[in-house]
Formats: sequence, C-alpha cells, structure tokens
Amino acid sequence: MAKPMTKTQLVAALAEEMGTDKKSAAAALDAIANIITREVSAGGAVTIPGVGKIYCRERPERMVRNPATGEQFKKDADRVVKMTIAKALKDSVNG
Repeated sequence: MAKPMTKTQLVAALAEEMGTDKKSAAAALDAIANIITREVSAGGAVTIPGVGKIYCRERPERMVRNPATGEQFKKDADRVVKMTIAKALKDSVNG
C-alpha cells in the first residue's frame, strides 16, 4: 500500500493542476476544508462531485465495553462524521 499524500504534496499537485502557485492552491484547499467543516458541523452535508458526500450522523446512546477491563458502561448519544464514496471513484479504483 502506498503512503498517503501529505498536505504539501496535495498543495503542489493542486497548484500544478490549476496552473497557479502553491500559495493560491493552499488557500483554495484551506477554504474548501473550512466550508466543509462549517457545513457538516451545522448538521448539513457536502457533496464533492466525483469524490463523495460528507455528512454528520447522530448515534444513539448505547452500551460499550472497556477492552482492558471488560467493564460495560453507557455511552451518551453523539454525532460522527461519515463519508459515502461516489460510484465513479469506486469504479475507477476497481476498474
């Protein structure tokens, strides 16, 4: 398995793809991350065409177990961020 792309590598690739400098590409990447964070935190969802949909899901209160001690306790309801991958991306990986 290949190593994940770092932010520096992603900014460099984005700058090359956009035909701009790395500073502009970094600003664009940060702006996208801020928009996604703001929208998902508010309970909305963001769809990135060709990549997938990022959304927040509510998890109910439930019983969990501490693996070290085996003790069971009640975990409060919370919210988690989920991502559904787009079919086009799945097909390109498996194709």
